[in-house]
Order: sequence, then structure tokens, then C-alpha cells
Amino acid sequence: MSRVLPTLQKRASTLSSTREQRGMLGRVPVAFTFESALQDAGLYPLRPTGIDIFQINVGRKCNQTCRHCHVDAGPDRTEMMSDAVMDRCLEVIESTDIPTVDITGGAPELHKRWRELVIRSRAAGKKVMDRCNLTITLLPNYAYLPEFFAEHAVHVVASLPHYRPKGTDAQRGDGVFGESIQALQRLNALGYGDPSTGLELDLVTNPVGTFLPGNQAGLEAEWKRQMERLYGIRFNRLYTITNMPISRYLDFLEESGKLNEYMERLVTAFNPVAAAGVMCRNTLSVGWEGTLYDCDFNQMLDLPVDPRGPRTIFDFDLDALSRREIILGPHCFGCTAGAGSSCGGATA
Repeated sequence: MSRVLPTLQKRASTLSSTREQRGMLGRVPVAFTFESALQDAGLYPLRPTGIDIFQINVGRKCNQTCRHCHVDAGPDRTEMMSDAVMDRCLEVIESTDIPTVDITGGAPELHKRWRELVIRSRAAGKKVMDRCNLTITLLPNYAYLPEFFAEHAVHVVASLPHYRPKGTDAQRGDGVFGESIQALQRLNALGYGDPSTGLELDLVTNPVGTFLPGNQAGLEAEWKRQMERLYGIRFNRLYTITNMPISRYLDFLEESGKLNEYMERLVTAFNPVAAAGVMCRNTLSVGWEGTLYDCDFNQMLDLPVDPRGPRTIFDFDLDALSRREIILGPHCFGCTAGAGSSCGGATA
């Protein structure tokens, strides 16, 4: 199994504090603010186009400790969604017409009620996406996962930084690539990645370095060729995601002295077309403790939704939340640089 690194929290790093992260990002000199960039693009204040995706972060516990993780997830994290919050999430899922439930973590499958969440969401007619790190499926207690995914037609979104071992292991830990390939081969054997089955398997790649992702369409074509040629693996789509200057990636940028350079790269690459399609405009994110956020990245910086509206799942009001003003910060440049970046890949 892969070697497990300590989280920022375990190391007692100052950057385990979201307040310190926000302060560090706020001190980086930039040519213009994100708000002024949106104003110039005619997008300020930024508001939702609707709520199409109900994203639930069920906890911080994970079987991996990836070097770029914006959640600072790992085996030593204990935060997990309570029954009360889970019950209310399920009420919202079953009583609204939000079409997609996007389950994330940590490794979301580690939550004791993850299976129930999937089954009831599917019974309510929702599309269910699971953000899977792949290696979880090789653990003895979770070997059932591929068959469970297939039985309930779960859309599997799996992280794989590169189609060769070096790039993936550099980010996700020694040995992770080999385990990920095993997991993907199991999913393929069940029909995942085959367009005729309807079982969707998408891969997510982020740069192994301080640069922006390449062209998503071009990379997808290359990845499909290489994954089939090298490992006999097929998948549906490739999502390219920009490394966000949050948590462990922020720690890397600070330690390597590249924070200012990286932020400048993001700021100068601001794309108003990408900004118009950012995920916070059609997504609502729920934290493990029940707080509502505009996106998973805001969640990891403790930036809840606009205080003028509902801020917890217990006060959920679909109409009010659909009209909220989205909370912004310098990290938002990560989603609007170049072709854009979201949980569904490029936005432009």
C-alpha cells in the first residue's frame, strides 16, 4: 500500500488554520482584485444561474494524504457528517428538484451512511456522482464498491494526475498509481467507461507543478490513447482542474517560494468567459457540519454563503439560495484562469 504522509493538522502547521490561509492569500500583491475583474466583465455581483448540483462533503477522513489536497484530508482526520446533518441533506434531496447529488470528502465512502445516501438519492431520481480516489476500492472492507457503483449507476469521478506512475505518485503518494490502475481495471470489467452501458467513469487531472492545465479536449484525446495502449483502460471524459492555492498546495507554494509567482500566473490568465461558467453559479456545497457554501473551495477556507440568506442546511431555502450573492476571494482566480476550472473541468 502507499506511504501515508501527515496532514497539515497533524503537523500543527500554521496553515491548518483557514484564517491564516486567507490572510496569506490576502497579502499577495496582485495587479487587480477578483471583484474588479468581474466588474470589468459585467459579472459583478456574481449570482447563481440556478442550483443544479447539490454537493455534499461528508467528512475529512481519507485513506490517502495527497500533497496537493485542498481539503487537508487524511487518515488522521476525524471530522465526519453527523446523523442530524445527513438526515437534513436527505430531506433536501428528496423534496427538491435539484437533479444531481455530488458526494465528496475525504474519501466519501468512509462515511457510515454513504451507501444510504447513494441509494436514497437514486430512489429520488437523482444523478449521483461519487468523487472516488480509486485506492479505497482495494481496502478489504471496501472491496464491494465497484459492484455497488455499477448496481446503482453511480457516476464515478476519479482523480489521476497523470497516466504514468511518476506524476501520480509524486502528488498522491508512493504506490498510488499502481493501485489506481487496478481499481480502474475492475471498474472497466463491470462496464464502466463503455459508452454502451451508461456507466460513466471520468478522470480528473491536475498539473504536477506550478502551471495551468493544458487544453482539456487535446489532453482527453491523448489520455484515451495512452490509457488504452498502456493499460487497456477506457473512460468517458477527462476533466482538467487547476491546482487551487489552498491548504496543502498553498503550503507547497509558500515553502517553495512560488506563491507570488503562481498567483500572478492565475491573475494574468483571468478569462471572463471562464468566469461566466464557474461552478459556484450552479452548485451549492454542504460541509460535514451542515454549513452552506458557494463551492467546495470556499468551504475549505471557511467562507460560508452570503449572511443575508440561509447559512446552514437546517435553514435551507431553495428560492433564497438561488438568489444569493456569491462570496469571493483571491483564490477564485484559480477557477477563472485560462480555460477555467471546476469540479467538472474546464469552464470555457
